[in-house]
Amino acid sequence: MDNAKAAARSPTGMHADAVVLDIDGVLLDVADSYRRAVVESVERLYGRTIDRDDVQRFKDAGGFNNDWDVTDAAALYVLADERESIPLSEFTARIESRGGGLDAARAVVSEELTPADRERVFAEWDTDRLRDVFQQLYLGSDLYRDIEGGEPRLDTPGFIHDEPVIVSEETLAALDADYDVGVVTGRPAAEADIAMDRAGLDVPDADRFTMDDWEQGKPHPHALVTLAEQFGAERVAFAGDTLDDVKTAVNADAEDDERVYYGIGVLTGGLTGEDGRRKFSEVGASAVVDSVNDLSDILEPR
Repeated sequence: MDNAKAAARSPTGMHADAVVLDIDGVLLDVADSYRRAVVESVERLYGRTIDRDDVQRFKDAGGFNNDWDVTDAAALYVLADERESIPLSEFTARIESRGGGLDAARAVVSEELTPADRERVFAEWDTDRLRDVFQQLYLGSDLYRDIEGGEPRLDTPGFIHDEPVIVSEETLAALDADYDVGVVTGRPAAEADIAMDRAGLDVPDADRFTMDDWEQGKPHPHALVTLAEQFGAERVAFAGDTLDDVKTAVNADAEDDERVYYGIGVLTGGLTGEDGRRKFSEVGASAVVDSVNDLSDILEPR
């Protein structure tokens, strides 16, 4: 670490010019929406699924900020497990060892199965249908028509309406008063609009990155570094609920010699309690908070 960065990290308070927020598990609780859609999409297509708590295993493996990818990987696991029993903990550990993400999941299955079983599994694995069922369950019939532009086969109200707001009005007002505020999320833009409106967060399109805005996704640092440059910020705090969120800040800090980035783990997503604190710390979190509403307790404006 150069001297300028070392000086910026002391004293004990974290001084920031900009605060960037993830949405899922930070602004909104998505346990009964996105994560439920993962589990039920696989169940509807294949008659078996993973437990809702097991979604976090894929998140911890890395490369699964897109919940469609989580759904695809969970379905691939279920199909492979029918032919060659594989503990889910081992499956996700092997995904992590390969760098995370859906390509790693494919590779693990390819290694594990015989050529004949592998051919059958990949023939049954229908990612287009999984995504479509996921969107019908998550959005509900009306929003599915508006956003996806098709006629749903499922008549559902939509899990999207089951997302309690975590962030308080007071927190958003305090952040807006003291910092430039941006968003980096794995949501598609249309779903990010809905979430931000529900949370009461008004951020210009130029100050946010969604799934539609950059190819690499988290933990690639491009979005975070770009926002820092746009804000003219010297110190940026990024608060998220997954290990990849913290890794995004760590990667940005390594890439950008001119700025300091703080990765702040938030314990209102899949990572909770002391185990969550430990995992965040192990990947380089500058701080871990119980809720986004605690950010003002650890951050100081420049």
